Amino acid sequence: MIATLPPWLLLDPLLTQWLQEDVGRGDRTTAALFPPQGEPAQAHWVAKADGVVAGLALAARVFYLLDPQAVSEPQIGEGDSCTAGQTLITFTASPAALLTGERVALNLAMRLSGIATATAAYVEAIAPFPTQFVDTRKTTPGLRLLEKYATQVGGGLNHRMGLDDAVMLKDNHIQAAGGIGPAIAQVRRAIPYPLAVEVETSNLAEVEEAIAHGAEIIMLDNMAPALMAEAVALIRAANERIKIEASGNITLNTISTVAETGVDYISSSATITRSPWLDISMRWG
Repeated sequence: MIATLPPWLLLDPLLTQWLQEDVGRGDRTTAALFPPQGEPAQAHWVAKADGVVAGLALAARVFYLLDPQAVSEPQIGEGDSCTAGQTLITFTASPAALLTGERVALNLAMRLSGIATATAAYVEAIAPFPTQFVDTRKTTPGLRLLEKYATQVGGGLNHRMGLDDAVMLKDNHIQAAGGIGPAIAQVRRAIPYPLAVEVETSNLAEVEEAIAHGAEIIMLDNMAPALMAEAVALIRAANERIKIEASGNITLNTISTVAETGVDYISSSATITRSPWLDISMRWG
């Protein structure tokens, strides 16, 4: 899957908002030292740790919003691996733009690169299997578009971007509706074509009920590997078109064992919620 950055039409208001948050009533330090549009200066970014790079185009856009004459020259491709000490990108813009936009641009790139780095590790761990890694909706408010983009950069797939993408009947939905069967029947009458219905299950009885009521995707939630393998065999025997997702406390140490059960997808929030930022610094000249 090719990582696709959302259009600037959506991102520019967010970038502007984050710049406004940081700048406040004005960058006191930079404004005292440099005019808003001075002679162009140059700065470059250096990785301080090994990782997978994401967000360089966003950084370039931050500087462009502050100085429409800003130019960026990436030294590495989006999604490429970097090593500590490696130059990632060079920027040429007014000193005011470079210094005022530095923190917002770096914060975004370091956050997204951290997610891409963690995702790449999970994807590599299941590379021998036909299973695909997907993220979840456990994202930072305001950053979902970009955090899910970073998942793509790291080689993963996106689960639902939002609640309108698909029907996903989780345990609380099922309990409130009176069971898997009634829940599926009710949503079928209400949702538009061609939304798929995914059902969360935790045991074989629930798997059988999801199969019987025509779920297109069945999630095996927090199942032990042996039980998960039984569930996969049960679903495959009933209907090979049903997609199977494993979820719940998936870690880098356990993901390959889960993939061995034969599931189609493994979802985890860990690559977003637990990934450290990739350390990057900006240097003048």
